Amino acid sequence: MDMTRIYGAVTGAGTSEVGRGEAGNGAVHVVSLSMTKSADGLIDPKLVLSWLLNSLGAPAAAVGALVPVREAGALLPQLALSRVVERTAKRKLFWAAGSAVQGVAALAIALAAFTLEGAVAGWTIVGALAVLALGRSMASISYKDALARTIPKRRRGSVTGVAASIASAAVLLFGALLALGIAPLGEATLAAAVALAGCLWLGAAALFLMLDEKGEVNGTGESVLTAFLGPLRNDPQLRRFIAARALLAATALAPPFIVMLSAEAGRGALDQLGPLVLASGAASIVSAWVWGRLSDRSSRQTLMAGGALGAVVFAGCAATGYATGGLGGAIGAAAAVFLGQIAYQGVRSGRKIHLTDMVGDDSRARYTAISNSIIGVALILGGGFGWLADAYGPELVLAIFAGLAACGAALATGLNEVQREG
Repeated sequence: MDMTRIYGAVTGAGTSEVGRGEAGNGAVHVVSLSMTKSADGLIDPKLVLSWLLNSLGAPAAAVGALVPVREAGALLPQLALSRVVERTAKRKLFWAAGSAVQGVAALAIALAAFTLEGAVAGWTIVGALAVLALGRSMASISYKDALARTIPKRRRGSVTGVAASIASAAVLLFGALLALGIAPLGEATLAAAVALAGCLWLGAAALFLMLDEKGEVNGTGESVLTAFLGPLRNDPQLRRFIAARALLAATALAPPFIVMLSAEAGRGALDQLGPLVLASGAASIVSAWVWGRLSDRSSRQTLMAGGALGAVVFAGCAATGYATGGLGGAIGAAAAVFLGQIAYQGVRSGRKIHLTDMVGDDSRARYTAISNSIIGVALILGGGFGWLADAYGPELVLAIFAGLAACGAALATGLNEVQREG
């Protein structure tokens, strides 16, 4: 079976519709994204880096800074970076550079973990993670243009979904090795995993340069402020999309509170690293490709479905917590993380493909930057839920997340069916 047939089977396109050039581009996207998404799983700040810093004796402030530095650092610079992207004819160059930066930063984190300890190790790793976040920002702001220029509508979600499933299988294997004790849960093992992540990012950067991309410069020369305010003022669909995405961010923020709720007396949540990584990886495997195909049909309905599922899962966790005081330990936590991750994958696939398909080359990078910058601020504000959980318990936070996800799903009903336009 040649590459064109494989690509057609994956995306649901007939072989007569697909040229060899598109199939080759699809292969580059799938392999490159599989490598970078696998790297993301190996260096996950919520689980892997948190455990590593705790084991190295880093201060709590450094551990608490991991997720905000990674998430906000990857989103907030994008408005300024979008102006550079729009003046770059080949968006693959920008993505490859961002992936290379992430690779070098990951290797620096691994080196710090092998050679340092205590506060020095903690803050060195946080600093390297900030550099990694900048590289992630570069890759994020340029990828949707690179995808749109090389893969047609109604096949983009399938390509990214296959990559997510392959990467999830790699992360699942990593979790199984930890859970079964084949790979000892220790500093050396996790540092080696982070080093492997760095090599994967560097390899993906080199491979992505093989993409056959045809494009042009789209910059307008207007100020960053004008570029930010203009689309927000003039495009009601963009405002609705950002509002829905902000509400649906609850699916990304929920996992630590599920873990908090499930922790057994005298047993730290980090002891459950292997089973939780397994649950997260398994959820991605069984759902990423399906969500991708659904997004190709209707990214609007995918957002609605992902949000609705998240609302049900979080409400169930909150109700169980209030009734029993927990989720049944590691098994309950793994089940909740599994279902929550399926919801998150749906929201993630739907919002990526919706934003890619709703605008053209001339404004896609700008719309991405506007959306991500606002969501970056929202995620920083989301740090307040930790205080709320300390004061009133994770059950209340999960109940709030259920309401936010339900509202986000309802708001998404008013989005356009962008796959049927153009």
